[in-house]
Amino acid sequence: MLYFPYWRFKGMLFSCISDEIKEKFIDVSHQAVKSNGFPPSLGFRTQALKLRFVSPEEEGVFLRPAETFDQVYRAFEENFESRLPKPIYHHAHIGENVSLIFAPYYLDNKVYDAVLNEPAPTVSPDEFEAVMTEGGQPDWRLEFLSTLCPKCGWDLEGDKDALVLFCHNCNTAWKPGRKSLQRLKFGFVPAADTDVAYLPFWRIRSDISGLDLDSYADLVKLANLPKIVKPDWQDIPFHFWSLGFKIRPQTFLPLTTKMTLSQPLDSLAYEIPPGDLYPVNLAVEDAVESLKVTLANFVKPRRVHLPRLDEIKITPKSFLLVYLPFRKEHHELIQPTFKFSILKSQLRTAKNL
Repeated sequence: MLYFPYWRFKGMLFSCISDEIKEKFIDVSHQAVKSNGFPPSLGFRTQALKLRFVSPEEEGVFLRPAETFDQVYRAFEENFESRLPKPIYHHAHIGENVSLIFAPYYLDNKVYDAVLNEPAPTVSPDEFEAVMTEGGQPDWRLEFLSTLCPKCGWDLEGDKDALVLFCHNCNTAWKPGRKSLQRLKFGFVPAADTDVAYLPFWRIRSDISGLDLDSYADLVKLANLPKIVKPDWQDIPFHFWSLGFKIRPQTFLPLTTKMTLSQPLDSLAYEIPPGDLYPVNLAVEDAVESLKVTLANFVKPRRVHLPRLDEIKITPKSFLLVYLPFRKEHHELIQPTFKFSILKSQLRTAKNL
């Protein structure tokens, strides 16, 4: 059995062009070894078929990638850019998932696609045997982190796709690091209603160069909000707000922008919210990647500021995980303070993003 490698990229792509922002969800794959015989991509297989992890005990020959993901992704990017109007001022890849997928083939007089168990007519037996000599066994395995609270030893809790786990015994939150769990600062806005669900958001304080945006007063001016600037607004620090959960890109950017323009100033309770918690499945690193796109979406006038995006540098200084309460309705969740809603069906389908 020969396993041929493909790089896979899955996530949201935002492109700042002319005076607008284009968004798209992408799930693409490409050969990690150049070949004229093996298919150039996996097509819909990665979306339609169940995948399992590779282990060193796996039987067969695994062909090692000859091209890095960065090399392959440049080809992806050139393909995306060819379909967009010019000029393109900025790209942002959010919620990205990079993986190496191995597709199985075997030789029995002819080369067979082991998924379909049918001949692969474009792959010759000579090419199959040539690449077999270049492969070997996989030399890595999955590593696990204990989900016992590092502070008190209690069981941590979280959904299957959660990137943050909570300890209800000592009221702490933890996210995975390279070798151990790292403690995370968090809080929530108390709700007046009882039947609520809490959704996670990242509140990020940043240094911004090339643009005056340090206070709420600066935001009102830069976004041309219909408000008269008050003197004390200069003392209110500006924060970016980004979603801590996955949702389709057409909804992601409007919600992130609305939260940033709203600048919630509610007093926070620094403990685990007393209600249903939606899992954090979008990392703070992805939230940071979205900051410049959010800025491009609210800054006015766009035709003046978008060409300057390369000059504007956003450097995150600190972040806080904040849970906001949403009132449960039959088909949607409603945030009463900021007057927006999220369809429950969008949250369900986002599990596959």
